[in-house]
Amino acid sequence: MDKQVKGVLMGLIAATLWGVSGTCGQFLFQQRGISVAWLMSVRMLGAGTLLLIAAMLRKDGHVWAIWRERSSRRKLLTFGIVGMLAVQYTYFAAIKHSNAATATILQFSAPVLIAIYLAVRYGQRLSLFGYAAILLALLGTFLLATHGNIQTLNISPTAFTLGIASAVSLAIYTLLPGTLLKKYNAMSVIGWGLFIGGLAISFVRAPWHTYGIWDGYTYANTAFVVLFGTLIPFYMYLRAVQFIGGQKASLLTSAEPLSATLISVLWLGVSFEAMDWLGALLIITTVFLLFIRNISRGT
Repeated sequence: MDKQVKGVLMGLIAATLWGVSGTCGQFLFQQRGISVAWLMSVRMLGAGTLLLIAAMLRKDGHVWAIWRERSSRRKLLTFGIVGMLAVQYTYFAAIKHSNAATATILQFSAPVLIAIYLAVRYGQRLSLFGYAAILLALLGTFLLATHGNIQTLNISPTAFTLGIASAVSLAIYTLLPGTLLKKYNAMSVIGWGLFIGGLAISFVRAPWHTYGIWDGYTYANTAFVVLFGTLIPFYMYLRAVQFIGGQKASLLTSAEPLSATLISVLWLGVSFEAMDWLGALLIITTVFLLFIRNISRGT
């Protein structure tokens, strides 16, 4: 299969699974009383350990080689905490304080942040499409947060702040491991990133310190978050970054807010009003504008 096609498919599948796992997280937080920090420690340590074991079974020499160089160690530790842990925690904390659909849509402004960063970093002027994408993202976020009334917030200030923080974290997460992925296998990079982030958050809430309501639904949703919401999509997303680049891969995350919104509305009964749908549509439209800009540049 062509690498471009493979990268696009991996990016879309990863984004869809993230959206579904966000809704599972909302169920665990709001209906089973599970701690965000606890779920993060279990999610990241579990998925990270499984990925590293898989890499060792495949006799991937990069599992330990990545620790031999000082620069690689520093980048890996930064990626695990500033990238991986930050994007995980802010996203799921935003879900706890609002819902999976709202948190995912706010996080989806990350592609715009990446476009701005790349333009500033490499001295490139934003195109008309770039400016339009920024404007639509800001307008969509405004409608989602206020329903058009500047004097009120439709969501709590905490949820809004965490949602924007998750967008910044996702941008950092996408751009940070670029040099590591060029040198080392994605399975080793993502495995260590998850494990390091999980180890760090364990000092806040250890995985063996559990509370909440535990039944079959709790176990099933937790397992889904670890396996299909972490292990598989994070690996597939970073592989997509390798195949098609960070900016294009981030554009494919449009599948995440769509899947999160639909499942939140259909499964958990989340109420989405006309202004919410309009705000979501404007934010998601930024992806297509940025995609058109990439196509017009032949990148």
